[in-house]
Amino acid sequence: MNNTAAQPREPAQPVSSGLMALVRRRPDLTISPLIFVLLLVAWHYATKSLGIPSFILPPPVEVWQALVAGLMTGPMDQAGFWYHGGVTVAETLLGFFIGSGIGVVLGFALARWRFLEQVALPYIIGFQALPKVALAPLLIIWFGFGIEGKVLISAILSFFPVLVNSMAGYRSVDPTGIDLARSCNATEWQIFCKITLPGSLPFVFAGLNVASILAMLGAIVGEFVSARAGLGSLLLQYQQSMQIAPVFAVLLVLAVVGYAMNIAVRMVERRYCFWVERSGPQGEA
Repeated sequence: MNNTAAQPREPAQPVSSGLMALVRRRPDLTISPLIFVLLLVAWHYATKSLGIPSFILPPPVEVWQALVAGLMTGPMDQAGFWYHGGVTVAETLLGFFIGSGIGVVLGFALARWRFLEQVALPYIIGFQALPKVALAPLLIIWFGFGIEGKVLISAILSFFPVLVNSMAGYRSVDPTGIDLARSCNATEWQIFCKITLPGSLPFVFAGLNVASILAMLGAIVGEFVSARAGLGSLLLQYQQSMQIAPVFAVLLVLAVVGYAMNIAVRMVERRYCFWVERSGPQGEA
């Protein structure tokens, strides 16, 4: 006779608990795609049940067909998305790097020298308050109808958020660390490279995240004013010919490109600001 007591079995973990854990851990891979699918379904049934004409709100199928048709063209075909998208991305990247670079350098300089801030900051804020849509035609007249005007508008839009965040980051550095470094005979350049710059990077990248989106908006505004190529120019052509489905397709391409630029900035931020603690389940893990 076996006197060994039967060991109680552990209850099986329900599948729903694992699914909920995945949803809490990665909402970007679960909830966000689900919301996108639900929006597409609601969009489809709204256009069918309400009888909305295609020239007002095309169904998702027509937008998908226009998107595929635009992406199936060659990179040098001026009727497709690749050619115009390449022009817009080039303008955006150039404006982003130029405006962000000037914003970081000038932001550190204004935060470092109080006299310079008092002299230059009122002019910078006043120029930033000017509507860029009104400035775009003037900049196009000054710099021509080439890529220069669009790059300049993109740089202007991406400049100010990086400037403000760079100044805030410079001033957020703990002064006790700087005093300790100076007591150890550290040079000003060593203090900047080892203490000031790393302490300012989270603020700088916060400005870069905003500037990555504003840079594309600046390029599109410049293409709206005058351009022979670019997604903004292509968007105007479709609007003038009342091709609404390709308009939505171009808007979708712009959204994807802007999101990709923001993701790239965040990847660089995770590479160079790995010490920054972030709240939420991923940060806790």
